[in-house]
Amino acid sequence: MKVRLAWRNAPCLDLGKDWLDAEIAGCHFPDVRLGKRLHRLMASMSEDVGASIPVACEDWAATKAAYRFFSNDDVGDQEILAGHFEATRGRAAASKGPILVLHDTTEFTFKRGDGSAIGWTNRLHLKTANGRGPERQHTMCGVFMHGSLAVTTQGLPLGLAAVKLWTRKKLGVRKNLTKHECRSLPIGEKESYRWVENLRQSTLRLSAPGRCVHIGDREADIFGLFSAASEIGTHFLVRICNDRLAEDGDTRIASVMKEVPAAGTHQVTFTDSRGVAQTADLTIKYRRLTIVPSVAKRKELAPLEVTVIYAIEKTEPKNRPRVEWKLVTDLDVSSLDLAIEKLDWYAMRWKIETYHKILKSGCQIEASKMQTAHSLINLIAVSCILGWRVFWMTMISRTGRRIPPETALTELERQLLDLRVKDKAPVAQKDLHYYLIKIARLGGYLNRAGDPPPGNIVMWRGLSKLADMTIGAEIVLEDVGK
Repeated sequence: MKVRLAWRNAPCLDLGKDWLDAEIAGCHFPDVRLGKRLHRLMASMSEDVGASIPVACEDWAATKAAYRFFSNDDVGDQEILAGHFEATRGRAAASKGPILVLHDTTEFTFKRGDGSAIGWTNRLHLKTANGRGPERQHTMCGVFMHGSLAVTTQGLPLGLAAVKLWTRKKLGVRKNLTKHECRSLPIGEKESYRWVENLRQSTLRLSAPGRCVHIGDREADIFGLFSAASEIGTHFLVRICNDRLAEDGDTRIASVMKEVPAAGTHQVTFTDSRGVAQTADLTIKYRRLTIVPSVAKRKELAPLEVTVIYAIEKTEPKNRPRVEWKLVTDLDVSSLDLAIEKLDWYAMRWKIETYHKILKSGCQIEASKMQTAHSLINLIAVSCILGWRVFWMTMISRTGRRIPPETALTELERQLLDLRVKDKAPVAQKDLHYYLIKIARLGGYLNRAGDPPPGNIVMWRGLSKLADMTIGAEIVLEDVGK
């Protein structure tokens, strides 16, 4: 009875307005009904992140409608994500400072008897359990995703700025080409062109080329990428993979950097592959120099002025590999502090890997039983938005800013959290961080004095519980209003 009275005496609640409205407002489909179906589908899936389509939809009619939506030829991943891209641009425009655009590729693999309708990712060589006998080849089927995630310099994910999803019809398409022939191919004929495509698309969508800093790992060490960034007036920060020709073309980057004196040292703390905290003392050096394209590419690409940063651990540790970062950027690095700043920005790159983990472990994409690449790609597109929301709510609580709770939660959700998760002492100001901690506590977060901030797992567990509570509250509100 107390619960009913609390809701009955509450101000008028507009339960139709939620975060989904902003994320799909910019979507445009040939049929208006498809947009409405997307909203209902995402609302159902967000209530139980990671559940299968039948579990999320709850009845046969809604489940059938969901499968028809994913398989519809008029529905594609870019149409589904169009509204999210627009919302990302709005959040980026409202933020201050540089926008870090994190690029990375991941793959979603699926077990199918016949993967021809999905496409291939790679071919594995499997050994027998006892290590004896001939190796067996196993071809994996699945979908590749190259994402571009926009974040602030504090690590708050603003949303995806570009996504490319694709499959391979065949494996080993370039198998008969030599290494030299592959390098001589125009960038537009290579699968690695996705890096250039996403750089252009994300810069255009964010409408702020001068603020964008595109960050990539060693796979992004592509001269064509650097040239594209220079052409459209945006910036890049990439880890070096190739010891490129430098200066007049008669030397290499490594040879030039060998003669550069150390500018100072910097201590970093990180977690190794075993989850153990590690500390490393890095020697930092940097140098402005000219990089030169290979002989085969000099007709189409011009030399570029860049800054190379080396951050290398002083000694070889006994229990792990040496920390060795070699970065290239077009940004100004005229002091040790600016070099350290660029290292901190590059360290943000792991956040897109965390985002991919949310898609796989939280949204359970690889557990899907859909049988065609088209349906799977559309499912991944929807999960990209759901996964971003979980990631955003995890990271927003770590910013330390006073943010109004209505930014992300409805009034009903806040009332439910106040009723379900009690405070040990009176709280003067109930901001968004206050309610996000309560959501994490629903997911198992203990909130002890020495505990780290809540992670993605407890956040998506808590959001799922809050969604169930909201559904029950809406049913009760309907009964009370009759």
